[in-house]
Amino acid sequence: MRYLVHALLILMLALPLAPAATAQDAETAQPDRSATGGATTLEDILARQRGEEVDDSYRSDNTGDPNSAAAMAEQLGTLGGASDPDLWRALRYNETDVKVSAGGDVAKVLVQDGGMRWWTFREGPLLTYGGWLLLGTLAFLAVFFLLRGRIRIEGGKTGQTVTRFAAFERFSHWLLAGSFLLLAFTGLFTLMGRKFIAPYLGKEFNASLLTYSKLIHNNVAWAFMLGLVLVFVLWVWHNLPSRSDLTWFRQAGGIIGKSHPPAKKFNAGQKIIFWSVIILGSSIAVSGLSLLFPFELQLFAKTFSIINDLGLPGLFGYDPLPTALAPQEEMQLAQAWHAIVSFVLMAIILAHIYIGSLGMEGAYDAMGSGQVDENWAEQHHSIWYEELKEKNETSSKQAAAPAE
Repeated sequence: MRYLVHALLILMLALPLAPAATAQDAETAQPDRSATGGATTLEDILARQRGEEVDDSYRSDNTGDPNSAAAMAEQLGTLGGASDPDLWRALRYNETDVKVSAGGDVAKVLVQDGGMRWWTFREGPLLTYGGWLLLGTLAFLAVFFLLRGRIRIEGGKTGQTVTRFAAFERFSHWLLAGSFLLLAFTGLFTLMGRKFIAPYLGKEFNASLLTYSKLIHNNVAWAFMLGLVLVFVLWVWHNLPSRSDLTWFRQAGGIIGKSHPPAKKFNAGQKIIFWSVIILGSSIAVSGLSLLFPFELQLFAKTFSIINDLGLPGLFGYDPLPTALAPQEEMQLAQAWHAIVSFVLMAIILAHIYIGSLGMEGAYDAMGSGQVDENWAEQHHSIWYEELKEKNETSSKQAAAPAE
């Protein structure tokens, strides 16, 4: 009994002396890596899998210390202060000078840690948000059609037409549109095939589909870039802002309501489509060229350097962007940017296709035959139609002109 009392007294005296652990200490405490000799623990691995930020300085800063190297005759002294794990950590964090006899800069990259970040983004946010953007756009257009219906030609068709687009204009449009559709479908197959095609149609079918998709995508890209240049040269002057655009916006382009605002050859909505195609399409083309020629056209290191020089990351509380990028990292960034911009442009083009086909009566004729009904022209592009009448280029005036 005496020994039990002594033990209780010792315990009571020791408790006040023990430091109390606070919630803040628990949050800031570093993982105990003593059991692994300072190496990665199971907690580190699970945290990364949960998407949590993990301080990996215990690896990135542990790539060998020549200043504390053991002597040649001592244990572990032959490597000069670096062990094999140190070497591989240095390779992973690009902290060692690699020399190769062939293959150029790309062959120097033996371990590239950014690949997992790119793959996680590609399989996660890119596929998820990109897919929902397209599905959401289709759903919105379907609801809008049910509520608004098709925009009809008031007074019906007269049977007399005017030339809306000449043959070469229509060729340029369809070259751009057709190539973009092929690029969109083959790009979606490449991005989503493993998840949505292979499980249902088989891996062999998916592999064949992606093989041909790659060939089509890489070669049709040149037609897309040519169409982009032709459309820009043909229509850039018609798509400069004008005062009539303000009226078009105030009246919601006649799409909502019954009014029909005056417009030139291209209204404000079409100008938005035009500049979206030119700007976003050019960005897609440049990033695509970077993917086709990854070692000749590296975009992001130079772009990040300019952004850092402007001080933009600091304005938003971020560290400077990396400017020393491996060729693989350049390709990963280019592919991510290429896909993001493509998703945005695909959503815009879906709206354009809707208006040019199902959404508006007579709109398809402009790019089909090139001839539009005079009532349609006067209803949707009255300023342009009046200019045609002044130039005596409408069928009604031509019919009224005396025969020679």
